[in-house]
Amino acid sequence: MTALPQPKPVRKVGMISLGCPKNLVDAEIMLGQLKADSEVLITNDLDEADVVIVNTCGFIDAAKQESIDTILEVAERKGKGLERLIVSGCMVQKYRSDLQQSIPEIDAFVGLDHLEKITEAVSGDVDDAAPAKRKMSVRLYEDLPRVLTHGTAHAYLKVSEGCSNPCTFCAIPQMRGKFRSRTIASLVREAQQLQQQGVLELNLVAQDTTRYGQDIGLDHGLTELFKALLGETDFQWIRFLYAYPGSLDWSLFELMGREKRFASYCDIPLQHVSASVLQKMRRPGSPKEYREMITRMRNLVPDLTLRTTFITGHPGETPKDFGELHDFVEWAQFENMGAFVYSPEDHTLAAKLEDVPTRKTAERRRAKLLELQQSISLGRNEAKIGQTFDAIITGVCEETEHLLEGRLASQAPEIDGRLLINDGIELLPKQLPAFARVEITDAHPYDLVGRVVSSPSL
Repeated sequence: MTALPQPKPVRKVGMISLGCPKNLVDAEIMLGQLKADSEVLITNDLDEADVVIVNTCGFIDAAKQESIDTILEVAERKGKGLERLIVSGCMVQKYRSDLQQSIPEIDAFVGLDHLEKITEAVSGDVDDAAPAKRKMSVRLYEDLPRVLTHGTAHAYLKVSEGCSNPCTFCAIPQMRGKFRSRTIASLVREAQQLQQQGVLELNLVAQDTTRYGQDIGLDHGLTELFKALLGETDFQWIRFLYAYPGSLDWSLFELMGREKRFASYCDIPLQHVSASVLQKMRRPGSPKEYREMITRMRNLVPDLTLRTTFITGHPGETPKDFGELHDFVEWAQFENMGAFVYSPEDHTLAAKLEDVPTRKTAERRRAKLLELQQSISLGRNEAKIGQTFDAIITGVCEETEHLLEGRLASQAPEIDGRLLINDGIELLPKQLPAFARVEITDAHPYDLVGRVVSSPSL
């Protein structure tokens, strides 16, 4: 009598995803592949996982260090219940050989071009689905299922992959490849699928979102995409993140000013404003052009929320350059701003430049910028006290069960501050996330406090 084949044991798989929303989408695609495998059970409890995937970020030194520390922390569990450690993401694309040599506990690598190989990496059928040398990524991963890891209050839609901008300080093109857009049809399909899963807010992301469509022959690509999404989905809020100052399309802001569901929000990382530093960065624009650009944005969209990011300590940044940047931030009165200390990246042009300010100087400049911005943000938030806004209420506050938290349209998820709800909770539906009308009652530099006054369907 022939013995029946024994079913393979189910493997419990956990994942840690680090870095930006674009990396998160890659993680959700891998989880989508794993969810379709009957021999895999996805778990949020890493202590019970047989296999752990660390999806790494390689953007700046701090991000790379966090990725390495996380890999090492997981590696300590090898032989203590953990069978396999898999590493994926940007660091694999650029530092795979180094990781293999320095952390032998890693059992498999999955590169950006091979996300569909994750099930084989988990099973042990594949140990190497990544380039041994640096190699441009080419895949777009259209129409693959995703597992939403952050609930249904918001989701990200990656409209393109890669970047073709020549910024001297950035290694993303080395990891993600040249810029390439998805089709409008595929993006509308995925957005409709996200809507069917109950997602309330859609966030369009890419390395260079405002360049969307240029490589596939669209003259006003992002504007056309927004028109399609507004017409063929019912999301109450749709926003885009990561505008590039050299690829702005004013028709996009004209549409934003007309359409209520198009969130009046723009995240445009300027990186610097000094003409000298911008030249060394190989970034477009000038102080005068940036002032004119911001003025025009706010004229087209009077309720616009502007967020930006700056780098301090870039090679060649002088005290005069920084003073120009500080004055610009004071003039612009951004609602939100981030600042990073320059981090030299391997194989970038900036890493070869001289006259690099000391780390201490760069950190002091960053702290001075953030101190200025904190006072600006506080003033802008205090101006909201007594006003009523639409808000997404996402759930119970992480710090205390006595508060709920959510966001206004002016607060992008996981980037900006939060809205804390301490009153009117009984007016909300039992099932969150949900939209509500909220009156702002208190303000802090980053977070707002409010009370629910009604819970309408927008």
